[in-house]
Amino acid sequence: MAEFVGDVFGSLPRRDQRRRGACYLRGLMLDGRRKSIQPMTERLPDGNMQALQQFVNQSPWDPLPVRQPIARRLCDAVMPEVWVIDDVSFPKCGRASAGVARQCCGARGKRANCQVAVSVHAATDAASCPLDWQLYLPREWTDETGRCHQAGIPDDIVHQEKWRLALGLLDNVTGWGLTAPVVVADAGYGVSTPFRHGLQERGLSYVLALTGKEVAHEVDMEPHQPGYGGLGPPTLPRYRTAPRALSLHAVDAAAAGHFTEVSWRQGSKGPMTSRFAVLTLRPAGKQSLAGAQAAGGGRNQWDGVLPTSTVPVEWPAGVDAPTGYWISNLSPETPTAQLVRWAKMRWRIEHDYRELKHGLSLDHFEGRTWRGWHHHVTLVTAAQAFLTLRRLDPKVPTLA
Repeated sequence: MAEFVGDVFGSLPRRDQRRRGACYLRGLMLDGRRKSIQPMTERLPDGNMQALQQFVNQSPWDPLPVRQPIARRLCDAVMPEVWVIDDVSFPKCGRASAGVARQCCGARGKRANCQVAVSVHAATDAASCPLDWQLYLPREWTDETGRCHQAGIPDDIVHQEKWRLALGLLDNVTGWGLTAPVVVADAGYGVSTPFRHGLQERGLSYVLALTGKEVAHEVDMEPHQPGYGGLGPPTLPRYRTAPRALSLHAVDAAAAGHFTEVSWRQGSKGPMTSRFAVLTLRPAGKQSLAGAQAAGGGRNQWDGVLPTSTVPVEWPAGVDAPTGYWISNLSPETPTAQLVRWAKMRWRIEHDYRELKHGLSLDHFEGRTWRGWHHHVTLVTAAQAFLTLRRLDPKVPTLA
């Protein structure tokens, strides 16, 4: 524990800060139903509530240099096959906590008063751990400067969509010298064409979930160039037929017998199998059109051809409709089992959040400030990293 603390808290300039960090970690990992600062200090022999409150809520230490060695240690130990992008909610009362608003709350299963954070996790089937976090700031907050100042939100923090925050987190982590394997995320990110383009521009491979309502053209469709009438700007190339929903493409693939049984990993009750087909399609829609035009040199330079994407579809036997859709920039020649394995590996995120919330009290933080929230999630991440490293390497010393 001392060696771990010395490494991850090495960026903290003062010895008492490093000592408080170690104390907070022990408090998070000890048994106890509630792990906000007051009950933790009552259980810790060296607990000092005022000192821990100051360390978490007011002390000006930067959480990013603490997360960096954690991320490096975890990636070296876990050897992740995917980086998972997701967001998580923190139900709250009142309106003073940074970023709190009435919004979609996964913890409640409905719209509720909560904070929402975006995170990136390193994962394999055997282990996972968050690498970086950012608190989502709704637009109603950026419209009230005084409210932001009361919550300690820095002046340079502005409203950004969650997919933009996710790209920023990926930039942070790759800036630490880590290499992303394959990026996976749920349909909340997969349906965002700008997010997919951002990953493509960064040279990142991805397998992202979709809803099945997205539209696309068949791969062999070619745009038609209408003749120029001599008045106004030239008419753009266009496809003669309207794009169709992915669900309809899946029906065609089923009729053609393209779905086959695939096993992607060993579960607790045996191999996990289902039927999949891998389609090659040209995603359409306004965002796809705008992205293709920009990539093709602008509206008047674009040749009208929409780029292709690899689209795995899951349709279990005996079920009336497909149950899963994904989109990827990987080659359609990629083995189906490997595509499915990456797509399904997002399940590890649920394990992370369960341990972070129920075991390490990620959502027990009672402070209201921007700084305090980011300090708390950094310390919770450090605690989970220590436990993950201990599980992976039995030689890591246990807590006294």
